[in-house]
Amino acid sequence: MKRQQREMESTLSKSPLHTHKCMSRTPFNRLFAGVYTTAIFALLYHHVLTLLHSTTLVSFFISISMLISDILLGLMWSTTQAFLMPILRQQFPENLEKVVDRMDFPAMDIFICTADPYKEPPMTVVNTALSVMAYDYPTEKLSVYVSDDGGSELTLFALMEAAKFGKHWLPY
Repeated sequence: MKRQQREMESTLSKSPLHTHKCMSRTPFNRLFAGVYTTAIFALLYHHVLTLLHSTTLVSFFISISMLISDILLGLMWSTTQAFLMPILRQQFPENLEKVVDRMDFPAMDIFICTADPYKEPPMTVVNTALSVMAYDYPTEKLSVYVSDDGGSELTLFALMEAAKFGKHWLPY
């Protein structure tokens, strides 16, 4: 078992699946995030002190509503920070088969949703379904579902014709 793990690690070091590099503005972004986090905690501390020293019922409810709103502000800000960190990533999907056997790929379900055949032409839905079915992925691990919320006969007919076409065009 350890031998297989060492072989896998050596294969990964030779052919990585991804790389990442921090951009030059990353330290400034992290410094800003630290200062902003400190400010949010100071604001929350101030609201807790105000809440503890409130003298009337009205000031208590105002303080608690301000505390709750600032907690929500802090949560929303902290969840968006992951998307704002300046980092460059590069993926190498061609190295995946060097690391993992094709039979060990996870099963993948793909849902294609459509509603109105006039706003979403059935030809676009058919092209999407055929493109997804032509993925370079093990066919027994790939499932494609089409959900037509409008129940359009036109979309159904187009997908039935695409299934006939797919028997000849798709490589499996």
